[in-house]
Amino acid sequence: MRRLSLPLGFAFLAVFSVAEPPARPVTAAQVNRQMATGFNLGNTFDLGLHSTAPADVKPLIDLYVAAGMRHVRIPVTWGEPIKGSLLADRTGKLNPNNPRFRQLGTVVDYALSKGLYVIVNAHHEHWLKDHYDGSPTYDRAFADLWTGIAQQFKNRSQKLVFEILNEPEKAFGDWSGPVKPFDPQALSYTRKVNEIGWRAVRQAGGANRTRIVMVGTNGQGNQSMLDELYPTAAILPGGGKDPYLMVTVHTYDPWPFCGQDGSNAKWPGEAAIAKPIRDVAAHARMLGVPVNYGEFGVGREKDQSERDTDLVRGYYRTVRRTAQAEGMSVTPWDDRGWFGLTTRSNDGKYRFLHRIVPSMMKPQ
Repeated sequence: MRRLSLPLGFAFLAVFSVAEPPARPVTAAQVNRQMATGFNLGNTFDLGLHSTAPADVKPLIDLYVAAGMRHVRIPVTWGEPIKGSLLADRTGKLNPNNPRFRQLGTVVDYALSKGLYVIVNAHHEHWLKDHYDGSPTYDRAFADLWTGIAQQFKNRSQKLVFEILNEPEKAFGDWSGPVKPFDPQALSYTRKVNEIGWRAVRQAGGANRTRIVMVGTNGQGNQSMLDELYPTAAILPGGGKDPYLMVTVHTYDPWPFCGQDGSNAKWPGEAAIAKPIRDVAAHARMLGVPVNYGEFGVGREKDQSERDTDLVRGYYRTVRRTAQAEGMSVTPWDDRGWFGLTTRSNDGKYRFLHRIVPSMMKPQ
């Protein structure tokens, strides 16, 4: 593996200051088709359970690239501490000198160098999700956060994609809290923060004017909320007129089968998995906006042997094939834990777990 021997200051400039040659912008619909199938770099820059060192992340990217993946989603938590440090303070001010931020830049650039689309998001932002009240204080902080992120990466090519907020919940509505996803205020708040983040990116200059921006649904990103959150194109960010806008949704439905405490005995059948995906696609066509399935999977906390089955491998194939038949890209969740798709041996080499990915990627 090549290692740079530049002094830290020069390495930082190399990562964050070199502009890529301009290319003709492509629309979100075109990008979505090109993204095809990807993977999540879960529990890493978002939670810190795995190493964020580029030397540890690059071989994992290589494994997925060799399997035919076309994009990587890198969940990033900015305003919550990971191992005692913040990437951004509660006013949204970014700290570009944080070593973890420099590592993120290196990983982003490595993935781009491999020809991947790269999605960077705002992930476990509890400071916002738990307390958002629609006030200017939170609006300014979230706008400033995305302004800072977008400016730091403004010279990256259009293959770098921004996702405004992962799984809006709590104040934005979720299934177990006091504020439900269908609550009018929860829907209004979600639309508002999506618009705030989208606008901040668009105004940040450089390649951000045509950068693909993803916005997600509330109810923890659930696929079922798309038609509730955006019943018409006119209330999408940009009024439905931004050709570089994409929607992202998640599915762990049905939870009694997919959740970490689930059971294979709760398998609902292939048709029950496929129908909601087709419903999302139909509504997206009406809106005129492309859709990415940014997370899906089956987890088991206690009995991983249930995941090493044709039933579970079939679930992943069904989601991927159904979504892609409808023109949507897919990004299965890999946390290298309960929902793990990869594992690392004692010799440091990564391999696919339970043959889920090779099975999922088989041609029809």
